[in-house]
Amino acid sequence: MRVRRLTAIWAAKIVSTACRLSGRQGVTFAGKVALKLDPKILSDLASQVREKIFVVCGTNGKTTTNNLLCSAIESDGKKLVCNHTGSNMLAGVAAAFVLAAKNTGKLDADYACIEIDEASTLRIFPHFKPDFMVLTNLFRDQLDRYGEIDTTMDILKRAMQMAPEMTVIVNGDDALSAYLAMESGNPYKTYGITEQVFQEQNDNEIREGRFCKRCGAKLEYEFYHYSQIGKYHCPSCGFTRPEPDFNASNIDMSDGLQFDVDGRHIAASYRGFYNIYNILAAYSAGRTAGMELAGFERVLSDFNPQNGRMEHFQIDGTDIILNLAKNPAGFNQNISAVMEDEKDKDIIIVINDNAQDGTDISWLWDVDFDRFADQSIRSITVSGIRCQDMRLRMKYVDIPSELIADVKSALEARIKDGCKNLYVLVNYTALFSTRSLLKQMEK
Repeated sequence: MRVRRLTAIWAAKIVSTACRLSGRQGVTFAGKVALKLDPKILSDLASQVREKIFVVCGTNGKTTTNNLLCSAIESDGKKLVCNHTGSNMLAGVAAAFVLAAKNTGKLDADYACIEIDEASTLRIFPHFKPDFMVLTNLFRDQLDRYGEIDTTMDILKRAMQMAPEMTVIVNGDDALSAYLAMESGNPYKTYGITEQVFQEQNDNEIREGRFCKRCGAKLEYEFYHYSQIGKYHCPSCGFTRPEPDFNASNIDMSDGLQFDVDGRHIAASYRGFYNIYNILAAYSAGRTAGMELAGFERVLSDFNPQNGRMEHFQIDGTDIILNLAKNPAGFNQNISAVMEDEKDKDIIIVINDNAQDGTDISWLWDVDFDRFADQSIRSITVSGIRCQDMRLRMKYVDIPSELIADVKSALEARIKDGCKNLYVLVNYTALFSTRSLLKQMEK
């Protein structure tokens, strides 16, 4: 068995290196090779983690939350395994452990922080039982892949039952996630924002889970933060938002993001209200596991979002922010983050319909693109495989857009003649290729 494990590790490392040298990511392929050569390798390596294993699940925010948690744990002087790239299905998770292992077959790790695709939990949990699950939120996402939210909730509930001692750290402001944690039978801790942050409520925003999962009655909200996230209760059965164990208060977004939690003041330089939840989730997970997180503030000041999550580039005098937008709730929060920037700006939207994106792109009609009808938006360029659909969507809100199907050409055009402040919003399969283009152009 030892020979088999070593062969799998060496082969995966060789594959990963070859892919990287050829300009491809190659993480998933390396994991597939390792599992083919040694089907038990993930179980064997996970069992070598000395302390605890975290997994991060949820529709939006997984990668940022997971990477923040990894950085926070490292700031406490611990060694860990982390799938930083966001490859979150079985092969990607296996690759994280295999590529972190030494050539001797040993894993030197105190913790593992692993982002997991919700639909993949039932395939991954037989290999190891996590100690903690961070559940960020549950929104409608890729209907042709996930189905309705009830399907995702059922998958996660079955996964939780496979690890009954696993503590769930859940966003209590999301009625769907909170209900799932409460009904799972697992121990759980909650995080949330009790104060009302936005005085104006967008009545047109798509809100999932408006009905109580316990009795079916319509939930009543004191206020919304966004989508179905907010302060809610059921007037029929008494199901209500739990009082958070970790509550963010004194929210200030005038200069980056600032809030108080657990008697500490937290500050981060990046934008996007949703990032308060990502930061709060990572902090809550670390504290629930008993960590001091003494360097958490420093982690936030040094943290540079990667892999297309508010990632910054500077090319020929143009400031560029790349961000993933793959479902209605996520795209609406992307729009909010863009509109927080009051400077003039250009926007490129790249939409693909490959298998990993979900071939059904009808979700675009649930995004509030009319919010781009603002004088600060100097231009909107649509690109990618489904650029014609995106242009049609913009036409329906009477916002002109330029179609440049080739992403590289679109980037070059806006860098050349734009206002030097560019936002690039992409869905899933456009992310890696667009990021690669930007990194090449930045050199």
